[in-house]
Amino acid sequence: MVIGELMPEMAKQADKFSIIRSMTHGNNGHETAAYMVQTGFKSGDGLTHPGVGAVVSLFKGYDAGYRGLIPPYVVLTQLLGRFSETGFLGFKAAPFATGGDPNQARFAVEGVVAEGITDQRQKDRRELLHKVDALRDALKGNPQLAALDQCEASAYDLILGDAGKVFDLTTEKDDLRTRYGKTTFGQSCLMARRLVEKGVPYVAIKLRGLGYAQQNFPAMRRLVPQLDKGLATLLQDLSDRGLLDSTIVWWCGEFGRTPKVLWEEPWGGGRGHWGPVFSSVVAGGGFKGGHIVAHRTTRARKSKIGRCIRTICWRASTSSWGSIPPATSLTPKG
Repeated sequence: MVIGELMPEMAKQADKFSIIRSMTHGNNGHETAAYMVQTGFKSGDGLTHPGVGAVVSLFKGYDAGYRGLIPPYVVLTQLLGRFSETGFLGFKAAPFATGGDPNQARFAVEGVVAEGITDQRQKDRRELLHKVDALRDALKGNPQLAALDQCEASAYDLILGDAGKVFDLTTEKDDLRTRYGKTTFGQSCLMARRLVEKGVPYVAIKLRGLGYAQQNFPAMRRLVPQLDKGLATLLQDLSDRGLLDSTIVWWCGEFGRTPKVLWEEPWGGGRGHWGPVFSSVVAGGGFKGGHIVAHRTTRARKSKIGRCIRTICWRASTSSWGSIPPATSLTPKG
């Protein structure tokens, strides 16, 4: 296994992950390729299929016994694509996108941590609301209001109680935060580890801009070190805490980049979209580390015959390791 010079920290963790080098779907469009990687299906069959996070949310979420106040599918910090990640599963499998930036002094989580509003001010607002809520006093004992009261209590427990404290990264040691990298991606990786510790079934992190059709190499020198520190430290941290064996870590883009560098204008050393073959990295959750899986042709233009791994097969593999039977059939009717 050969790791590039921009990823020295990942090289140290090579025993923990394997690289699948022959992923394929043949599509070069951002949105359609992202849809295929996330769902395992081509678009155009009349259905909008759910992404892997929504499927995990369905099988490992509230209907399956999950009782956490934090939703079972969390995205740090922006949604993964412009397509509907829930597909035909609907709102019950929707991801919770945190928004905000975990690298800021106060991680302003959408609906949980309001920027510029202290915990005391939140408490004062709640107290004032109760004082002016005449309907609550007039309808004491009403079962519908009682249900609303329970929802309010759960919401404030997430905002002000122990559940919401998972988003407070100031409780982590500064040297560990530095190892993850003082970047949005690095602190998102740390945030992901904290969510895993809380039992959240599925956490996704979106790293924008890792791939440029123009001037690719300067961009890689700027972005890859961020990924290197964050992902490598996440693997080591999960391992140190005994969580890696029970946690699947999956790193993948929607497609690869052209094997031939485009030096002519206007690309200036860019690399175009390349769906015929691309790579994915897997770790933990039962996957063996230290391996190169499958092979490409000499010039890396396509997978060798018989060794290509299509996105639908990959979805089945991750579902199986995640204790979701790969033969499970999902339809709009359930």
